[in-house]
Formats: sequence, C-alpha cells, structure tokens
Amino acid sequence: MSKKLRALSLLLVLVMAFGLFAGCSKDEPADDKGDQPSGSDDANKPTDDKPSEGDAAGKDSIVIATMGETPSLSPVEHNAVAGDYMNGLTYATLFRSNLDTLEPEPYLVESYENVSDTEWQFKLKEGVKFHNGETMTAEDVVASIQWAQGYAEVSLYNNDIVSIEAVDDLTFKITTEGPDAMLLSNLCHHGNAVVPKALIDSNHDFNTDPIGAGPYKLVKWNRGDSLEFEAFEDYFLGAPAIKHMTWKIIPEGSSRTIALEAGEIDFIIEVEAMDGDRLKENSNVEVIEYNDTSLSWLMLNNEKPGLDNQDVRHAINAAIDKESVVMVAYNGMASPALSQMPMNFEGATEENADVYDVEKAKEWMDKSGVDPASVQLSIICSDDTKKRAGEVIQANLKEIGIDAQIESMDLATYLSVTAEGNFTASIGGYSSSNLLSYVVGVYHSSSINASNKTRLVDAKVDELIDKAKVTLDPAERKGIMEELSARLNELCSQAPLYQPLTLRAYKKGLQNVKVSDAGGIRWADISWAA
Repeated sequence: MSKKLRALSLLLVLVMAFGLFAGCSKDEPADDKGDQPSGSDDANKPTDDKPSEGDAAGKDSIVIATMGETPSLSPVEHNAVAGDYMNGLTYATLFRSNLDTLEPEPYLVESYENVSDTEWQFKLKEGVKFHNGETMTAEDVVASIQWAQGYAEVSLYNNDIVSIEAVDDLTFKITTEGPDAMLLSNLCHHGNAVVPKALIDSNHDFNTDPIGAGPYKLVKWNRGDSLEFEAFEDYFLGAPAIKHMTWKIIPEGSSRTIALEAGEIDFIIEVEAMDGDRLKENSNVEVIEYNDTSLSWLMLNNEKPGLDNQDVRHAINAAIDKESVVMVAYNGMASPALSQMPMNFEGATEENADVYDVEKAKEWMDKSGVDPASVQLSIICSDDTKKRAGEVIQANLKEIGIDAQIESMDLATYLSVTAEGNFTASIGGYSSSNLLSYVVGVYHSSSINASNKTRLVDAKVDELIDKAKVTLDPAERKGIMEELSARLNELCSQAPLYQPLTLRAYKKGLQNVKVSDAGGIRWADISWAA
C-alpha cells in the first residue's frame, strides 16, 4: 500500500472511531448552561456563525480555555508550559522574550551592563509593587534567585550563577562561573521570577497564594476545573484593561471548539487541529497561525532494557511514518521532523538523522541483537492529539515486531511520571525561545529528573553544550550547535515526530492579540474593542 493510501486509511479509521465515541466519552466536561455533556449530539450541531445569546465575558472580562491544568502555581516547583501560562500572569521576571525576535529584553530591569566575562550589573525599575503592597528591592531579587537554585525543576536556569548580591536598593550584581551566553535568556524563565524576600523567609506557600509583581492576582483555583484572576491595579507597566480573567480546563479539543462557537469562552490556547478549518470559516472568530519552536517526539527512556540500545532506538525512529502521524494527529498542519532539534533555529541539522524506511528499521533491529518482542513500550499520551499520533506509531511498530501499548494520562501525572523516569515511552515536546536553552533542557545530563526525560547521559553532548554556553560569538556557537545536532541524531535518544503549525483562536472584538513563535502572549496588553 502506498504511503498516501496508508495515511488516508489510518485517518478514516480514526474519524470513524471519533464518531462512535463523540457522544459518550466520560472524560468530557459538562456544559455550564445545563447538564447536557458538551460532547453530545445536540452540542455538536453547527452554530451557523450566529452571535451567542450571551457573551462569555463582558468588556472587562475574558474566559480562556486551555487543555491542561498547571501542576503548580509556584514559579519554582515545575517546568511545564501549562504552569508557565499561569506564572506569566502572577509573576514578573527580570527579562522577558521579545514577541518578534524571541531575544531577551528588560522587564523588571531598567538597565544592565556586562562588566566583564563573568560579572553583570543590573538596575531595577523604581517603584515596582508586589501584590501584597511591598515595593521590590534588589534584596528581593537576590533572595528569589537563591531560593530558585534550590529546586531541581528550575535550577538548570540559574545553576551557572556563582553569586548574586545587592549593591544598593535597586542595583544588584551577578557573577557567573565563566562567560555565559545564556544568562539573559535564563532570566526570562518563570523559575527566576522575583517574589518578596519576606515571604520566602516565612516559608510562604506560593502554590496556593502566588504573590508576585505580575499583571494579575489569583482569586481562586477550582482544582480540575478553572482558575480565576483579577487585574493588579498597581502593575508596574500599567493596570490591564481586562479586569477579570478565567482559565477553564477543557482537556478535549472538540469541546474547546464547541465552547468558543457557543460563546461560553472567548479564547482557545490549544486549538484542535481537526477544527482549524472550521474555525477559520467562522465569521465571529479570529484565528492566528504561527510556526511553533516546539518539537514533539516519541520520548524513549534510555535507561529501560531494550531502549538502552542505540540500534533499537534507531529501529523505532526509522519505522515511524511521520507524514502519516502529521496527517492523522494534526490534520496535516505540522512539519514531519527528522532532527533532534527544532529546524527553525540556526544550528539545527538533519545530519545522521533517520528517514522513514521500514526495511532499514528491520536492519537496525537485527543489528541490535534485541528480540523486538521483548521490548516493553507503553506510550503515554496526555491529550487527544498525542493519542492519535500514538495509534499511528503503534501500527508502525508492529511492522518491526514491537507491540506498543497506548496509555492515557492527565498532564500533571504525565509530567511527574516522566520527570521521575517511571515510564518506557511517551509523546511529549519542549518549547524554548532559543536553541541553547532548548538543548540544555532536553539533552544535558544535569537536566535529568527535570526536562531531560529520555535520561540521556553522553559526555560528548554535555561537552558541546557546555562549550556553546560560554561561546559568546554567534557564528562560532552555530558551528558548535551543528556538531551537537549531528551527535544527537546519531545517538537517537528519542524519535522526533513533528513541529506543529500552532493555532490560537478567539472571539472577534478582542484586540492587541499577538503570539510569539514560542507561544508567548502578553495578556496585560489585550482589550476588547469599544
């Protein structure tokens, strides 16, 4: 059977399966307007683009739907995208990524100077208020960075800081171990958010009460359902126009789409790929497309028997028809991936990368000396898109004798299980605003038990990453990254799947909506048209 026919057949099977289960899935959330499940037949009827009887929010409110719940509201106890969304509301960092260039730009910082190869001096903006009314000082910055260095989930973003000290009320100095090409980017990370020193000293629970200097304050966290926020009127860049914000947790993609069409929500963070065309045709909805810097893979735990064999990993990688994965999982709205690095960053290469070739996959399997029937592979999937991808992979791997299972898991559990290494395989991804941060997080051995989910340990990889971190010349660093990319493709610690063309969708009338290629949105800048 040809590749196209095989992909179409897989798509047809999945579409039929969705038709069978659309009205009875027990995981679908209930409709706020009654007890009818949002996945029922009546709820799936087209809206004909008519305005909703009642808007989800008034002109000073907004309701946002997202797929997964944050594992924590503390800035230091997670490294999850879902948590980053929440942290960006309640906390502020010293720097933040520019929405256009993705380069770090001052946020809490007024000015800064690279005094020497290892010393940086920064001055805070004056008069920045925390949610509790305290005024931010350099002592708060010092305490926050030192506090964050004690948490494995975020320490990789500050472990190169040898010392940090306050010079005066607004000025502080950071000393790094050596020249550090990552420092400013690391200071954009939520793990280095600035919080009040007095609260750190009193062992304040930032998970239940996230006191920061961000544009919004938490009102209530309804676990498993929603999070409610209100505007922080003393936000140092000006009070947000939207005063009330609710984030609803809606794991099922089509339910998010239906909720937007019905006027129950105003904004979808993760648009279901299968609904992209439908939303684009809705005259009441705006859709933004952007080329995501994230890369999704079949993560393979390199510590597990069979998967600790490089040839087995190559066999798995070569056996996966990534074009079919993209068609079935993403409705074609993604780019099949070969490299272990996102290809929209300079320094990524496809040298040594596997292409789809079942016969070659069988050769890799024979070379490994491992019986494919002995390879235990349970693929964790935390959403419907991943599940569709997993079903394609499952069918592909049967062709080389590997019997893979599909395991559904909620996002928070998936993050915990994979960070601890208690898994064989999982479909996941990683997003970053720059390639250096990406490879440190995904491949450096120091990131094991955090975001190095494959648990890869390779001296050459660590050496090249460490070299790139202290190389300030961009052209020289690019060469190092290309060598690193080829090495990672050779090791094949996981099987790259796709880079998505990501969609955001929202109700017409919302203005100043801008999304970076890393998925960043500045909610304080958004308002409703008069």
